[in-house]
This record gives sequence, structure tokens and C-alpha cells, in this order.
Amino acid sequence: MLLAELEVRHSRAVAPTRRVALGQVWLPTEPAPGYGGILLGGIVAGHVGELDAEMRLEFLALVDDVAAGETIEQPRLRHRFQTDIVGLDRTRHKLTGTADQATDFEISGQGRSVPQLLGAVYAAGRVHQAARPAVFTAIRKAAQWEGDLGQELIDHLADLTRAAPLSWRRFATDERWARQVLGFGPESAPDRDEVVRRFRSLLRESHPDHGAESEGAGQRILELTEARRILLP
Repeated sequence: MLLAELEVRHSRAVAPTRRVALGQVWLPTEPAPGYGGILLGGIVAGHVGELDAEMRLEFLALVDDVAAGETIEQPRLRHRFQTDIVGLDRTRHKLTGTADQATDFEISGQGRSVPQLLGAVYAAGRVHQAARPAVFTAIRKAAQWEGDLGQELIDHLADLTRAAPLSWRRFATDERWARQVLGFGPESAPDRDEVVRRFRSLLRESHPDHGAESEGAGQRILELTEARRILLP
């Protein structure tokens, strides 16, 4: 039984341009995050592992921007989001199960990963405002998932009270932790410009392209990104 579906339209692999749009969208979100939010999380979990550390950082920043309802300048992640679907390939993602329970993801591997991730985030930005926070919580949890796309992930995304996967650091949510991650004193009060400068400096130091160790770099970048999000709501 089909419970939710998202069709992502994107440029063909051989096309010189990089474009992405939404096709057919059916994302029920009651009770939030609903089957729609679970499907979007599955798409993210199924494709985010293909991003390098820098691109993952850009993706997480986009998630925050869309969740906050900000105007999204184009392109993002080197792709331009549009409404016109003429000439674009299509990739369909589905969540199936019984009338009472979701049991299976059908996450297509067709097409590159970035368009699928973009499609999931932009679709999340269109769900009903009341359900949006829960849907984006599911997406952020999915971005930290390292397991298979199965029942365990479905249960994890459906239950917003459950902790992050044990294989990932459980992010703190208080400002004291965020200030410490960015190298400020726990009682300091850095302004926005100071936070941005420190974040960019530490990001460069943490990136393998600038001499940092590859092992643990992705986790460090995630921590810096979360700290920035907390201090710059």
C-alpha cells in the first residue's frame, strides 16, 4: 500500500546544466512528521552519505535556511531549483506499508544524490506550517543515520522523542555547549559577526583540504554547524 510519494525532477546526467524541480508530491504529515516526513527522511538517509564533507556542510546549512523560511538564493549545492519540469528526468521515491504501519522505503538510486537531497528539503519546505518543525527534525535525524533503510529507521524517524543513533554524537542544545565548541568562554556573549568569523576559521582548520585529518572531520564539521545554528537562530 502506497503511503507517501515524492517525484524529483532533475537534469540528465549528460546535461551541461544542473537543475532540480518537484514533480508529483504526496506527503501526508498527520500526525507529524507523518508518512510524508518519514519518506523525506528516508530520501536524505539514503543519499547523504554520498556527499563529501564540504558538500554535507552546505546541505545542512540549506536545511536550516529552508526550515527557517528564508528566501533561498539560487543555485544551492550547484543546482538551480525551478518550477519548470520540461526536459527533466524523473526519480520517484515511495514509502509503502499497511493501513496501520509503514514498513518499506523504495528510495530510487536513479539520478545523482544531490538532486534527490535538494528535492527532499524543498518538498519539506512546502508542507503545512504546523507540521514543518517535526518534518525538519526527521530530516536532521536522517542526516545523521548510518544504518540501513529499514524498519529501524522508520521507527526512529516516526518517534520524535527518541535520541540520535548511538553511532553519532548526541548534539547538545544549549548555548553554553555551542559557545565552547566554537572556542568562546562558556559565559561569553559573542555577537553574530564574531560567531560567523570563528565558525569559518574553525571550519577551514577542520577540513581535510586544509591539512586536517580525514578521520573524524565530518563529525567535527557537524558539531561546528550545530553550534552555529544554536547561536544564530
